[in-house]
Amino acid sequence: MKNKLTLLLILLYFKGFTQTKSLKNSPALTDASPESVGMSSERIARIDNIFQTSINNKEVPGVAAIVIRNGKIIYHKSFGIADNQTNRALKKDDIFRIASMSKAITSTAVMMLWEEGKFQLDDPISKYIPEFKNPTLVKSFTFRDSSYTTEPAKNEITIRHLITHTSGLGYGVIDGDERFKAMYKKAGITDLFTTESIKIGESVRKLAKLPLHHNPGEKYTYSEGLDVLGYFIEVISGMPYDEFLRKRMFEPLGMNDTYFYLPDNKASRLVSVMRPNKEGQWEKYPVTFYDTDYPIKGAKTFFSGGAGLSSTAKDYATFLQMYLNVGELGGKRFLSRTTIDAILSNQTETLFGGENGDSFYGLAFGVLRAIGEDKGGNGSEGTFTWGGYFNTNYFADPKEKIIGVIMKQTQQTKGDNLNSLFRQIIFQSLDD
Repeated sequence: MKNKLTLLLILLYFKGFTQTKSLKNSPALTDASPESVGMSSERIARIDNIFQTSINNKEVPGVAAIVIRNGKIIYHKSFGIADNQTNRALKKDDIFRIASMSKAITSTAVMMLWEEGKFQLDDPISKYIPEFKNPTLVKSFTFRDSSYTTEPAKNEITIRHLITHTSGLGYGVIDGDERFKAMYKKAGITDLFTTESIKIGESVRKLAKLPLHHNPGEKYTYSEGLDVLGYFIEVISGMPYDEFLRKRMFEPLGMNDTYFYLPDNKASRLVSVMRPNKEGQWEKYPVTFYDTDYPIKGAKTFFSGGAGLSSTAKDYATFLQMYLNVGELGGKRFLSRTTIDAILSNQTETLFGGENGDSFYGLAFGVLRAIGEDKGGNGSEGTFTWGGYFNTNYFADPKEKIIGVIMKQTQQTKGDNLNSLFRQIIFQSLDD
């Protein structure tokens, strides 16, 4: 009897982590001709030329991309090499470190829990992670030893502040303020990703004790806020963050090639991060403050909500298609229509991009304003977008129902403008 009760409790626990059924039942992504969705094959083929030209000019070693309209894959190709040492040809289903493209996935996970009534967006994060209680600002700083004095911040950091990069937190080694680089290093904050035996909660609790760039809500400062929220999801759900994403998002969406750390049978599909050497040849990017082999080696315990995931072009496009379907895919409801509307609304007023900027920031993405649309080649007003540290990029246009994902793995390159050219070529291919 006891064993049956335990089994029932386990089943009820996991039932709470399954998606609800939807009245809609949008199909999975399938191949189709450009003409079937109002686009020109001749014009979309111009993508081949810009990619191959960039490779010939040694601007990038390789690139994979996918284009979707109305849920149909009309372009999915790869060019160049995946690794300079073996000269392996890049395949369209190869796996890329997506870095900050992880942020939209973490934001989505947060909003899924928000829909369940687990918290409110304007709750202070200290309610769930007590170390964030009574935040401070830098009053004085000494570069000689990275010592500092503080004064109280005017208000607490909220979940909304973290998700919109207005919390006042910084970004450690890639921070634009040298004081914060020094403070984060001295405190032992882990930035981005690591092969070391560290868990995200350890780093977040250290981070919580450091002063902020500014009072929460005053400015937009790109930060480790999404790492904090990855740990927050663990606290709220009672599950490791990688397990939460696997059960709540990746498996239900069919994103079977998206991981924090790749299983051994998929490690050979990971694309190397490369840079040009002095002779203009491609070489593997060396170990710096991070090891680019983090998805396939090391302790594999640090689940960075802001930068830790690896994925394929098609997997990420599937995630974006769920958004264009207004929160549904395959008959499963991930987010409601009203939640999608909130995510794609202006959450930062003029803090991101300024009053006359091309875009604003919502609850997961940068979103194109009308002035950005008018400049041409960027998509329609409402197009949402972001990119990653290793030169990956995506956009989704809700009006035209178009998705574009472009994947590269480079650092320290010159002359690479493929992200903008890719989008430009896609929109000139419309023929409806």
